[in-house]
Amino acid sequence: MLTKKLPPLQRFLSLVSRRASHAARQQYDVIVVGGGHAGTEAAAAAARVGAETLLVSQKIQTIGALSCNPSLGGVGKGQLVREVDALDGLCGRAGDWAGIHFSILNRSKGPAVWGPRAQLDRQRYRTFIQSELLSTPRLTVLEGSVEELLLSETNPEEPGTHRVTGIRLANEGTPISASSVILTTGTFLSGSLFVGQNESPGGRIGDAPSSAGLSHTLRERLGLRVGRLRTGTPPRILKDSVDLSLAHLHPPDSHPTPFSFLNTHTRCKPEEQLPCYLTHTTPGVERVVKESLHLNCHIQQDAKGPRYCPSIESRVVRFPGRQHQVWLEPEGLTSDLLYPQGLSMTMPPDIQLRLIREIPPLHRAEIHTPGYGVQYDFVCPTQLSPALQVKSTQGLFLAGQINGTTGYEEAAAQGLWAGVNAARSALSMPTVALSRTESYIGVLIDDLVSRGVTEPYRMFTSRAEYRTSLRPDNADLRLTLKGFEEVGCVSPLRYQEAVRVRDSLQEAQAALQTLSLSSPKWRKALPDMRMSETKNTLLTGMDVLQYNDVTFEMMSSAFPESLSRHMEFAQRLKIEAVYKPHCDLQKKEIERIQKEENMSLPQDIDYLTLPVSMSQEVREVLDRVRPSTLGAATRLEGMTPAAIVHLLNYVRTAAQRERRTQRHQKEEREREMCAREAS
Repeated sequence: MLTKKLPPLQRFLSLVSRRASHAARQQYDVIVVGGGHAGTEAAAAAARVGAETLLVSQKIQTIGALSCNPSLGGVGKGQLVREVDALDGLCGRAGDWAGIHFSILNRSKGPAVWGPRAQLDRQRYRTFIQSELLSTPRLTVLEGSVEELLLSETNPEEPGTHRVTGIRLANEGTPISASSVILTTGTFLSGSLFVGQNESPGGRIGDAPSSAGLSHTLRERLGLRVGRLRTGTPPRILKDSVDLSLAHLHPPDSHPTPFSFLNTHTRCKPEEQLPCYLTHTTPGVERVVKESLHLNCHIQQDAKGPRYCPSIESRVVRFPGRQHQVWLEPEGLTSDLLYPQGLSMTMPPDIQLRLIREIPPLHRAEIHTPGYGVQYDFVCPTQLSPALQVKSTQGLFLAGQINGTTGYEEAAAQGLWAGVNAARSALSMPTVALSRTESYIGVLIDDLVSRGVTEPYRMFTSRAEYRTSLRPDNADLRLTLKGFEEVGCVSPLRYQEAVRVRDSLQEAQAALQTLSLSSPKWRKALPDMRMSETKNTLLTGMDVLQYNDVTFEMMSSAFPESLSRHMEFAQRLKIEAVYKPHCDLQKKEIERIQKEENMSLPQDIDYLTLPVSMSQEVREVLDRVRPSTLGAATRLEGMTPAAIVHLLNYVRTAAQRERRTQRHQKEEREREMCAREAS
């Protein structure tokens, strides 16, 4: 996979041009509108399922472009990338091809919350995605702007009050028909760009604005509830103008970890990777922000921005007097630009330059492209089914930022699942859903359709109740088999590899379980293992592998005849062993929560000072809404499964303490009465 020869952009445009000449007179099963992360995954997934698919993009050259940060993955997000890959999606393999700095975030914590991440070469990533689309059977690409959706009479055998049957392109009268249409409009749906006090229509700088007709169709003709969100991007800085000696060097991992289960290595060799650099804001940055707020109309708007990736203006206003991290990230192996992660801003360009020069490594920096803000429409996602189909409209599916999310990974995950279901619907197959018990994609979709959003949604590991089971290392076992056998979006090649891995892991675990020795014999076989001398019980190999200082390599050396042939899966076996008791405990804990969901919550709880582990966001939500029961608390926007568990344990402990106090008070009163009677 990593040695394939990719076609040049000219060939891509030529082939697209030839395909496009036939698009207007063809009937398609699925039409995908938008060529970003959601759109490319949706189009490829629909075609893999077997649907004749048309991908419509306003600008062919930007298909697969990294619109904002040149990176993929991270905590929570890396899990999504691995799951998209397990379902035969594109972004994981593209990340392995284009990555120039690989690292595992959260490595100091357990493997369940590790975050695979990579800095990417922008050109390489876009080239890979375009190459994959070219080689996908049943997929046609067309350049154009969608003016409106075609509506017709509903199918009385299906739910819904409207039915979408295709699209009409701007400036063209000829309709293009399809059984299913997927909208992945990103920030282009009635998008507006902001720099200082200037506002212009558009969803990305350098690209034409989308047609206003599409937004009008959603609002007026389909009657969907539509809201407004905002985001932003930092200025791009010329690398040669930055003094990197004044920043903290952060090297990549010495052994890059691929995103894709099909890859054993990345295209970029370990020694070819580029470092990132860390610096911080100064009081001068805060001064420039405060002095220029009156010149910044974007920050004064009511539209909600991303809580977890705010602009520098929002950070200064919300957290005055603090120092903020700024990561200086490479944009490519040969790029002369740096991406200053953490400096998203929308002030006038001359003030942006003043601001960045208040940061020591950037004191002589030059801006190549100024930062800017974007506001755009989104459709309230509670109007969607778990298949990402609009409940009231037959044949219409939505994915990506149009559903109120933020981030490439969240968009890719939704795009893939919308593509799967749009294709299945068009081919008269039932739609399918992913449970939040089996995938982060299921968590993402369930959160969107059941809770909705009040701000751009970002994935975190804390959103998943079953995160010790939903690990990055086992996404193939959780999803690839289902993707082939039940969904139809996985190739036979990937399926065969997943079956091989599953069977090999089961065989290895059986060998470990069969290896049963007493504690003294284990200490003799593994002299470096720290096991209590007083322990004298029978332990299996899986039990021993749970010890922190025991590796599968050590066990294989001690018992080569039964374990050495399983060395390929050494790390995965270690992780499986470590998490086995955690997974068992987690299942019992969730069952306990379900039984006690109706537990009443005392109305006098001081959530802001509650002595349990909760984020400030969760505390504020609980304090504002003050739910009467634990069940009501679970459905609040922003609540995390971990917070519910901590709240449950606190209330149970407090109730037990209250009962003990009442019992002691009763016993004390009885003793006093006995004493009075005796006297």
